[in-house]
Amino acid sequence: MKLIRRKDPESRSPLDEIADTRGEATEPSDEIIICRDIHKWFGDFHALRGITTTVRRSEVVVVFGPSGSGKSTFIRTINRLDEHQRGEIIVDGRTLSNDVRNIDAIRREVGMVFQSFNLFPHLTVLRNITLAPMKVRRLTGDQAEEAAMDLLVRVGIPEQAHKFPGELSGGQQQRVAIARALAMQPKIMLFDEPTSALDPEMIKEVLDVMREMAGTGMTMICVTHEMGFAREVADRMMMFDLGRIMEEGPPEQIFDDPQSERTKLFLSQIL
Repeated sequence: MKLIRRKDPESRSPLDEIADTRGEATEPSDEIIICRDIHKWFGDFHALRGITTTVRRSEVVVVFGPSGSGKSTFIRTINRLDEHQRGEIIVDGRTLSNDVRNIDAIRREVGMVFQSFNLFPHLTVLRNITLAPMKVRRLTGDQAEEAAMDLLVRVGIPEQAHKFPGELSGGQQQRVAIARALAMQPKIMLFDEPTSALDPEMIKEVLDVMREMAGTGMTMICVTHEMGFAREVADRMMMFDLGRIMEEGPPEQIFDDPQSERTKLFLSQIL
């Protein structure tokens, strides 16, 4: 059963008040991410070979495929963690270029959660979440802490606020990482195999948070092999192999009537 996208107008946090004052780069369009003929090389290795796709606002896209197929590289180009050498990427009306100010503006709108949690081990959970909003969004300490506690409630671990990352389980640390990304009030969330480093019993708690985010209308691109999550939550799936999109379509097509022989083979090996 597919999730129904919802946005509760009565549910607001201190970060919403800040977000209301931020202007758009251009008039908003339905397409929040546009990729045209994206190529990426690592030395002689051609990692991305002409990726062309768009992502609509509030769309949840699941990217899957074998290791080394270009999945992670693709989403890392969207916030310039990896630089593409050819093609055009437009994020929320801004063309991704070498201009540092342009890159910073795009990164403020794009949150990312990695396989490893990348939390600051010497800072408490609360401080991990409040640091960037105070430095970048210029929230006061009280505003940032109130918003952080709201987010910890949202991800189900408010009681962990004053602990250090090393005192938490892997699943709890990943939920803190999600809360930290959400604290910047991003318009887009990128997930790079967020459950791959977790023990099996911890995977569900992270996927539950991601399901809740999808339900609120957050635009999401998720690199994952969690096919149950993909079938339930994704609006569209993209099968990557050899740096190309081999097939894309709604979950019903991908699972029940895949058009590519490569997609059929891959799914037969993991399902």
